[in-house]
Amino acid sequence: MNATLAPELTAADRCDRCGAQAYIRARLTGGGELLFCAHHGRQHLDKLRDHAVIHDESDRLVERVTPLSDVGR
Repeated sequence: MNATLAPELTAADRCDRCGAQAYIRARLTGGGELLFCAHHGRQHLDKLRDHAVIHDESDRLVERVTPLSDVGR
């Protein structure tokens, strides 16, 4: 995806539904965009796919854990 069309979402981007941090941007084919938290994005994603270009950063919510066996290597 072109970064110019869909810049990375920041903590200042808020869900249009509840105001939580947005992790999903839907750029509507007719113009405009909607921002969603991961919860509301998953809730509405199927309906939006035919009407928007989706930029999903919800994978940032997954904690990356270093196995203890790799610590100190």
